[in-house]
Amino acid sequence: MARPFTSKDAENLIAQHESIRELMVKSLQLPDSFRAQAKNAADALVAREVLRVLRGVPVEELNRDKRGIRVKSLRDYGFATVGDLAAATPAQIASVDGVSPDGAMLIKYQVNQMVAGARADMKIRLSADDKNDAASQLVKSLYACLRIRPFAQELAHLETQSRFWLPLAKEAITPVMGTFQWMFAGKAKKEAATEAYHRLERELAGEYGQRFHALMPGIEAINRMVAPEAWQEFEKNPIPFFNLLEDIAPGVLGTDDGLYGLPEDLAREIENETFYPEGLLCDLRRYQQWGVKFILHQERVLLGDEMGLGKTIQAIAAMVSLANTGATHFVVVCPAGVLSNWCREVSSKSRLRVTKVHGAGRLAAWESWRQSGGVAVTTYEMAGFLRLPEEARFSLLTVDEAHYIKNPEARRTENVRRLAAHADRVLFMTGTALENRVSEMIALIGMLRPDIAAQVTGMEYLAAAPQFRKLVAPVYYRRKREDVLTELPELMEELEWCTLSPEEERVYEASVLARNYMDIRRVSWNAPDPSRSAKAVRLLEILQEAAENGRRIIVFSFFLETLKTLMTLLGPAAYGPISGCVSPARRQQIIDDFSRAPAGAVLVSQVQSGGTGLNIQAASVVVFCEPQLKPSTETQALSRAYRMGQTRNVLVFRLLADDTVDERILEMLDEKQKLFDAFADESEAAMSTLAIDDRNFGDIVQAEIDRINEKNGNA
Repeated sequence: MARPFTSKDAENLIAQHESIRELMVKSLQLPDSFRAQAKNAADALVAREVLRVLRGVPVEELNRDKRGIRVKSLRDYGFATVGDLAAATPAQIASVDGVSPDGAMLIKYQVNQMVAGARADMKIRLSADDKNDAASQLVKSLYACLRIRPFAQELAHLETQSRFWLPLAKEAITPVMGTFQWMFAGKAKKEAATEAYHRLERELAGEYGQRFHALMPGIEAINRMVAPEAWQEFEKNPIPFFNLLEDIAPGVLGTDDGLYGLPEDLAREIENETFYPEGLLCDLRRYQQWGVKFILHQERVLLGDEMGLGKTIQAIAAMVSLANTGATHFVVVCPAGVLSNWCREVSSKSRLRVTKVHGAGRLAAWESWRQSGGVAVTTYEMAGFLRLPEEARFSLLTVDEAHYIKNPEARRTENVRRLAAHADRVLFMTGTALENRVSEMIALIGMLRPDIAAQVTGMEYLAAAPQFRKLVAPVYYRRKREDVLTELPELMEELEWCTLSPEEERVYEASVLARNYMDIRRVSWNAPDPSRSAKAVRLLEILQEAAENGRRIIVFSFFLETLKTLMTLLGPAAYGPISGCVSPARRQQIIDDFSRAPAGAVLVSQVQSGGTGLNIQAASVVVFCEPQLKPSTETQALSRAYRMGQTRNVLVFRLLADDTVDERILEMLDEKQKLFDAFADESEAAMSTLAIDDRNFGDIVQAEIDRINEKNGNA
């Protein structure tokens, strides 16, 4: 048979394939290389923090045990702190008059012991506010690890393919590459070589070669990546970075307790629980994944995480996981003030169908949910109207703010108990610390696990003891922020959507139709009884939970009338109000009093006045009563609490009313922000384009007038 290739052709073809394999193997080493770089960068960041701490320790501390070290000579030479000595070599230390080489080694040994002690407990904070070289290298390495994963998976598949057929092809072609070798080869060898050669050609021109050449530019881009690109992604979504870092360097960010406070046997069971996140539209922190597994594994639990740790998203993630294993129906019972919030969170964070079961159409909505499935969201009060056939079952009942049902005799408790009888799993959630209200904790546990409640009844006085915590661990799970997050203090923002009562809705619509701009923007706060307004009710819930978690609060509003309402509503807990008519001296006195006040204290301030010249680090919860037309005003006010010196994460809540100008204002600001991001620089003039002016607000009001008229049949 005729020879189908020259020796040179065969050499070139084999060389191309071997070059591809070499690049693939080299690229497949990149994930480990990037992980090693990230570990080294984390170690460097820890070392930097250790050095910073030890540079605050005077050199005299070396002589605390009267070791006879000549600390005055060290200080006179320039070694003023232990950190200075940590950065020096023994030879440099021995240069000090009166310090021998042996003495220098002894000093260095003692300093190294102090370094090791500081390093053992050192946690790092990875924040876009501190882009030092070590942090930049760490973020860059972590981002490279995250980006390389899909490329590495596909390359591994291609490399596995070529690992088998490339050696076989070479084995078939090489013996007959020369003219004489071909001439004297048998028919079978020639056919095998011909087939192998054509296979190499097909693979190179086909999907194998095409996929390789498509992947390489992306891999090269990852290798060329610069720190600003990585920081930009980190600021958009830091959670994957933190999760990966916790995996690469356990304990460097937060707790190094891999059991998250659970007894070891139970923790190992939770760890092995399978969580199916497909359809969850956000990333979870590792402690949140652990919480989801706890919910799934234990089935009837009380999740008591501190506010700001994401109980809602853990509940949604549990529903998503159950839906991925065939579950179809879920129910959420919550206070009326967070009904809309739950609907929005489920819709935005998952692909689950949401049905609001509330108001006049509650029974029709309930029947629709029964037929179609998804998540039914209702209130404690509405739950009393909802019935299911005795044999009906659904997968998970989630009860938010479960401390509302601490009284076994209350009607709302009975409403929940009736629904729970049909649920395969039950999740109670509360951010209110129950350790100091042990009887309430036991009452809630009794609805979930009567066997455990029976064991701990009468042990209330042992609530802080390890044996009590171990007994309730299978049902009660609470993490505090300092237990699971130390990488920030971070800014955590929540939109709190409230549903107006029929009476509030009438007042609001009358204000809109009258074009009373001030009343329109004070939606819910100008209700006939402000203490029962939707926003006021939700505010009081936020304040109660904040107080229970040892936090102080700032409440901002643009309107003086709202400030007066707040002062009346909050009573002795309120400090202020701070407004434009309060003198600077009086303002400072109010802030000083507020800073000395106990947890639960509330500083009431006009948003314009609170944004200028004040430092209010005593507060770690910020509430805005209405959306601001000028975002920079809100940013300045927020910066009073979220600034250098703030040691706690700052929780920001924006109170918003469904189907009102609040919603339209946010939509318009979002549109403006997108345009700004696309086209504007960050100058003061450019920033002003983000504000909503009178004409913009007039357009919003007109759109609301049209909506209200259409709703009422007056179009």
